[in-house]
Amino acid sequence: MRALLSALEERLEHPTARGLVAAVTLAIADGVLVPGTKLPPIRTIATELALSPTTVSSAWALLARSGTVRTAGRHGTTVLDVTGAGVGRYRRALAQPAPLAQDLSTGVPDQDLLPTLGVVLSQVDRAGTPNSYLQDPVLPELAELLRADWPYPPPRLAVVDGAMDALDLVTRTALRPGDRVVVEHPCFPPVVDLLEALSVEIVGVPVDDEGLDPDAFAQALQRPVAAVVLQPRGQNPTGVTTTRRRARRLAELVGLGETLVIEDDSAHGLSPTPALSLGEWLPEQSVHIRSFSKSYGPDLRLAAMSGPPELMRAVDRRRHLGQGWSSRLLQRILVGLLTEPAAVAQVERAQQEYARRRRLLRDALAARSVSVGGTEGLNMWIPVEDETAAVVRLASQGIGVSAGSPFAALPTPQGHVRLTCGLVVEGHDDLAQRIADAAQTVGWGARAR
Repeated sequence: MRALLSALEERLEHPTARGLVAAVTLAIADGVLVPGTKLPPIRTIATELALSPTTVSSAWALLARSGTVRTAGRHGTTVLDVTGAGVGRYRRALAQPAPLAQDLSTGVPDQDLLPTLGVVLSQVDRAGTPNSYLQDPVLPELAELLRADWPYPPPRLAVVDGAMDALDLVTRTALRPGDRVVVEHPCFPPVVDLLEALSVEIVGVPVDDEGLDPDAFAQALQRPVAAVVLQPRGQNPTGVTTTRRRARRLAELVGLGETLVIEDDSAHGLSPTPALSLGEWLPEQSVHIRSFSKSYGPDLRLAAMSGPPELMRAVDRRRHLGQGWSSRLLQRILVGLLTEPAAVAQVERAQQEYARRRRLLRDALAARSVSVGGTEGLNMWIPVEDETAAVVRLASQGIGVSAGSPFAALPTPQGHVRLTCGLVVEGHDDLAQRIADAAQTVGWGARAR
């Protein structure tokens, strides 16, 4: 016990709950605390580290919420295995009970609607060589294209290996254990997985038809919030796009404080709505991430991001310790896809086709008294009586959907499933009837309640 307490004392920089959370997290990362370790009683920790029992109790609560420890009353507090953190919700969201004829649970684009690469690849004759491993990691031609239609003048740009890479870099650079971070409810599960792995306190705020609910957001801001993570267009899973009026209101609520706004815009190229960012009002507090996966191909693995210069310099330093830069070969291919007339036309047709598929399924569901919100995007958020029963019933018919619970950042009495409507080419009426029937299905567990 003495060695354990000494390890925590060495890592305790601030005598606060967040400071203790950070010390425990560092001890786990350093291998001092291994899964299964029993932590000393709260009063022992408090006495030895000169903290109040309330401070220790608050720290244990934060660690328990993040899945780092398990508290069991008189049985004490135990360190959990967090090596699998970051994939739990995502795996549950995509889990299917059987092979499926029509898997609509994936959230991926239709490969037949991605632009072809023939003409673009014919213009790329070699991979190229950087003049220095320290030169600007953003291809100048790509930077010029990005700046021309960015939703606000970007203080500093970077190109990284996809939206999740961008989110990982920003959150690991800007956040500390115990920070409060606002996320949308419902929320894209990997975002919550990522934040839980960082031992931050996650605060869910509901999304309505215009974006993040301003009243609930204002309530969350009554206490310090280190960051808020938003999806401004085609929110996954709801398909909601933030209105300009709502974006301005959210920016007013954030104000010129310490809260960092992190925006994940995955709809570029497929959204009819002009790009929007709180960075228009809060450029020094906003990180805007633009993914090209949905429109140009998930395997392209590229996303652009802008943010405050100091934060972006810290992100660059972190990247230099690892991959350094994202492939300039892939960046050159992206430049071709963004400028080659045939590729541009293919992406425009994809936008129209996704809108058609969504509209047909939405209208067919409405005709069967199943109301679906949102206006765009590849996914639909469908209310059901019992999500487990709905998932199983649809799976028995060869149709895969995602259970809604992994997307939830708040407790909710209403069940949901997420369905990737962007993959539904035809048969919208038949599918809508099957969904409507499944939406009313109630399992034995729900009947018992």
